[in-house]
This record gives sequence, structure tokens and C-alpha cells, in this order.
Amino acid sequence: MLTSLDDDKAQDIVSIPLAGKSTIADFMVIASGASSRQLMAMADHLERHLKDHGARPFGSEGSKTGDWILIDAGDVIVHLFRPEVREFYQLEKMWVDQQDAEVVTIHSA
Repeated sequence: MLTSLDDDKAQDIVSIPLAGKSTIADFMVIASGASSRQLMAMADHLERHLKDHGARPFGSEGSKTGDWILIDAGDVIVHLFRPEVREFYQLEKMWVDQQDAEVVTIHSA
């Protein structure tokens, strides 16, 4: 999954463990793309990648507008944002304690 995002030139990829914080998933992945078109392509590639590896996404939202796309991959929730939308919502701050050392930045622009 992270490889698919990295291959598509996603920016600022972050993986946040949710164990003990939520029952919605085990991990949340947040990444940015430079444009709505790039986000839509990343979401499409990610969904194909998941299916090719035997995982079936439970659903996705936002692919029509391309500002914020959410993909529910079961144990992992993926959020793809345009940078200004990501900055506005600041999901990382909602889910991460400032001293939470478990957050992993996978790729940064």
C-alpha cells in the first residue's frame, strides 16, 4: 500500500497506529498530492493494488471532487489530501499526541 503511494509520488506520507485509540482500524495513512487529478489517480492505483494483493477495499469517498479522498481498506484507513485541505483539517493533530513516538513519516517532500 505504501509502495503504491510512493510510486505515485505522494507527498508527506504518514502512518499513524490507532491501536488503543480507536476501533475503526489498526492504522491510518495520510498522504498529500499536488492536484485533484493526482489524488484521483493515486486512489485508483491504490484500490487496484489492494485488489491485486487479495484485499478488497470496503469503500471510498471523495473521488469525484479529489480534494480529500478516503479509502477504507479494513485494518487501514487511507486519507489522500490536496496540501491546503490537509492543512485545514489537520487530521494528524486529532489522532496524535505531540509525544507519540509511534507516528512514522514514510516519505516527505
